[in-house]
Amino acid sequence: MPMTEISELRVTLTVQDFDRAVAFYRDTMGLDQVADWSSDDGRVILLEAGRATLELFDEAQAANIDDVEAGGQVSGQVRLCFQVPDSDALADQLADAGGTRVAPAVDTPWGDRNARVQDPDGLQLTLFTPGEL
Repeated sequence: MPMTEISELRVTLTVQDFDRAVAFYRDTMGLDQVADWSSDDGRVILLEAGRATLELFDEAQAANIDDVEAGGQVSGQVRLCFQVPDSDALADQLADAGGTRVAPAVDTPWGDRNARVQDPDGLQLTLFTPGEL
């Protein structure tokens, strides 16, 4: 049994263009801003993205998911995944906001509708809309 109870998973992105990243994630993607700790030393905001999980893949599974979602291995060691109501529509909005569509959206073998987008700094995102249960 772990000695520490984890209450939050926080992912920190260091971005080249702060305003562009805020526009991409907060304004276009719709993540809620819950804090602004900016100071004369630098800029930082905290965006809420719902429940957090940590998904661990071995290299074979990562290659398999890349093949399903993007037609071949394209992601790096870290890829962010967001459950959204309409993965196709949000992928289009993010592409219009400076992101890059990595591949057309696909219906996965596990029943989700997944779209792969790269943010303006090159981080890969999977947008997934769960299928009917």
